[in-house]
Amino acid sequence: MIQFHALEIPQLERFLERQKAGLSLKSDIDLDLVLRQILQKANEFVPSESGSILLDDPFRKVAMRRENELVFIATFGNASRHLIGQRLSAKFGIVGQVYQTGTPYVSADVEEDDFFYADFDEQLGHKTHSVVCVPIYIGKTVCGVLELINRLDGSIFTDRDKTLLEIFAGYTSFTLQNALDAKRAHELAKKDDLTGLYNDRWFNVRLTETLSDARKSGSEAVLIFMDLDRFKAINDGHGHLAGSQVLREVGFLLKRIVQQGDATVARYGGDEFVIVLPNTKLEDGIAVCEEIRRTIEETTFLAREWGFSMPPLHLSGLLSASLGIAQHLPVTDPNESLEQEKSDLLRRADAAMYSAKSRGKNLVVVSRVGEELQPAGMVREAVDQ
Repeated sequence: MIQFHALEIPQLERFLERQKAGLSLKSDIDLDLVLRQILQKANEFVPSESGSILLDDPFRKVAMRRENELVFIATFGNASRHLIGQRLSAKFGIVGQVYQTGTPYVSADVEEDDFFYADFDEQLGHKTHSVVCVPIYIGKTVCGVLELINRLDGSIFTDRDKTLLEIFAGYTSFTLQNALDAKRAHELAKKDDLTGLYNDRWFNVRLTETLSDARKSGSEAVLIFMDLDRFKAINDGHGHLAGSQVLREVGFLLKRIVQQGDATVARYGGDEFVIVLPNTKLEDGIAVCEEIRRTIEETTFLAREWGFSMPPLHLSGLLSASLGIAQHLPVTDPNESLEQEKSDLLRRADAAMYSAKSRGKNLVVVSRVGEELQPAGMVREAVDQ
């Protein structure tokens, strides 16, 4: 019996979270089952020894397709489980050629094919004879490829097989888009319309759940408050539409940086953002804060055309961020209510963020349980000593 494999749900959601949708993909739809079924149907159309679905990573995607990487998110066939999660440069191979050109491709004999990339055969101890590969679209954009290897009856793939798989790829794109649309509908009530991050209402729900879980598990957590520095200058100098686009780009940066599966990243209002990191030690949370602070400081915002007749503004060296991070330790006092615990954590994170603003901005300030507020650099120095 053929086994079909897919990335686990937390990783899989990343690859189906297209910027077009701008929303998380957490609901009751079984995404890995959808992808396994897609491969199973493709194999019924064109019976093959093995096959894969590869998608580009929307959080690393660049405009020049050949500079992207494709990730194996669903596979079947001998040794195919070991391919799950592996990355393949779009510069190489038949897969890369199809992704770059958006054109279906059939190779009757890969040994005579200049595009064939033999490295994976060597890694897996697998022998590829013939390949058929078609692009996968979401909307009008190529986002990946569907590949089948070695016809099951031992014959070579033909143009007819390519045509059949091309027809099936249209179904695949439709299925993936339906999955995105279903997830979008499920998530709308939790989301901020501008950035695609969670809204403050859902943030409060998740913070309460995090603290409740921490009481049961005894695990640590951190809460991060972030405020953009000099954001008003962007609105005043370039208009509110430019400001709104900057907020969208900041939201995308935060989603790219904060990859922890159980994290909650939310827009709190205006140019303030909040992040809940369950099961996280303070030092790890500080590292996340520093990466966020450094990335925002170094990013050139509005570097591309960002709307109709809106040329790039290349805003560099203007925007930075002040962050406050509050450590949460499991409460040992049975008389302290969950709401008291939550209120105290919110107050400390907020105070740390305002301390960062008052100390000169572009800074991370830390609130350890039972200690005075300190800039992150001072905390590191104390630890080093």
